[in-house]
Amino acid sequence: MKKTTISISQKDHKRRRLFFRSCLLSTLLMLSAVFFCGSHFVVTDYKEKFLSWGLVDAMHNAISKNCEAQCRPEGIEALPKGIVSKTSDFVMQPLWGPRTQKKPKSSTNLLAIAVGIKQKDSVNKIVKKFLSSDFVVMLFHYDGNVNDWRDLEWSGRAIHVSAVNQTKWWYAKRFLHPDIVSEYAFIFLWDEDLGIENFNVGRYLSIIRKEGLEISQPGLDPDNSEVHHDLTARDKRSEVHRKINKTIGGGRRCNENSTDPPCTGFVEMMAPVFSRASWRCVWHMIQNDLVHAWGLDFQLGYCAQGDRTKNIGIVDSEYIVHYGLPTLGGSAANKVRSLNL
Repeated sequence: MKKTTISISQKDHKRRRLFFRSCLLSTLLMLSAVFFCGSHFVVTDYKEKFLSWGLVDAMHNAISKNCEAQCRPEGIEALPKGIVSKTSDFVMQPLWGPRTQKKPKSSTNLLAIAVGIKQKDSVNKIVKKFLSSDFVVMLFHYDGNVNDWRDLEWSGRAIHVSAVNQTKWWYAKRFLHPDIVSEYAFIFLWDEDLGIENFNVGRYLSIIRKEGLEISQPGLDPDNSEVHHDLTARDKRSEVHRKINKTIGGGRRCNENSTDPPCTGFVEMMAPVFSRASWRCVWHMIQNDLVHAWGLDFQLGYCAQGDRTKNIGIVDSEYIVHYGLPTLGGSAANKVRSLNL
């Protein structure tokens, strides 16, 4: 009886082992099949991606080559690619000897200012301060008098341009093309009747870079300046402001929710400062027959390189005085009559 029981138990054990082996084999076969099919789809998927990426690269290269052929300035078709120089600057070169080396774009800035000989002392103070901060200086002589500036020690380092009875905007349109001033990080396009005793050029540059201001101006000393718009008056409580919270001319209320000039996104035309990118935009907005630029200040927001309420601002800690002297264009009365026409 015992032998029979043992024999049956051994047979059951063998059957279980065979069943287990068959299940294991079936499972392995199924896993192999899944792996094979999955590998096929994965390889196919990546193959399609690689092909599509290659197609995109090919299209990009084709567009680039097409642009190289079509986007080149007119008139240079016959020139080899390596000989073309698309931009320039105001660096003066000696007639003989080593050439003047260019400085990095990030460290070079431009002061362009319309001047008449009657404001020689004021301009001298402005130019000296900017030259000490390694600026390139360009003078627009609206009265045609260039020779009487030659006694100033810095005169030979400045660029002098003369056209009688033309405003700085006429000069800017013709002599400050974006490709010519592309070497300069910031362009200060100033009037001559400004007091700069409380203005530090280096600190100003540091502030506008920190604040991300594409278009800016120094705050105007409200006690000693001719201020046309409340936004541009210096706020003694802040380093920079972009908006005002008060009622301005015409009963208009400016507050934190304002989005339009002259409540925000606004500078005046006597001392604007433009980044390289914003100036490329502003230059194209200046019309050829523009004279005094009244009204242009309200349109500068288009060139703010983003949100005008954030990228345009007034620097309060470095401020100036705007004397509002009647220089080019006659008396202040003439200006008022022109505005009423």
